[in-house]
Amino acid sequence: MPRRVARRLGRALGRRGAFLLSFGMVWGLIGYGQLVSPQPDQRGLKLLLNRVPLEVWGWLWIAAGLVAVVSAFLPQGSDRFGYAALYLMVTPWIVSYLVAWAQGNFPRGWVASALYGGLAIGIMVVAGWGEPPRPKREEPPYDS
Repeated sequence: MPRRVARRLGRALGRRGAFLLSFGMVWGLIGYGQLVSPQPDQRGLKLLLNRVPLEVWGWLWIAAGLVAVVSAFLPQGSDRFGYAALYLMVTPWIVSYLVAWAQGNFPRGWVASALYGGLAIGIMVVAGWGEPPRPKREEPPYDS
């Protein structure tokens, strides 16, 4: 039974939808983590936190994740909002960590920026891919 449900869900989502669903859940978990247990060293986020409190950023991560999860069930083309939400949420974090590193405030900022940048590149690549065509079902052989 669980295998059948997973197969049906996989067919309904497709590869693009599965990507959006999984990354949407990760974005939601990142936001939840910022709300319940904020990272102790926030030097890399100084640029962001000067404008918006971390709690708001946490809710923005959750919102972006929800947009991606909902978009996972939409047809290709309509799912672009999910990819945009994922990409737009990670971009300020890339910039903030990179600026903190360049200013010498956070020596490991380049690492965090590179990691978030890698996620952003992956999102852009998958967003540009088309859903592969489904193989046609073969009819069962009929004996004459």
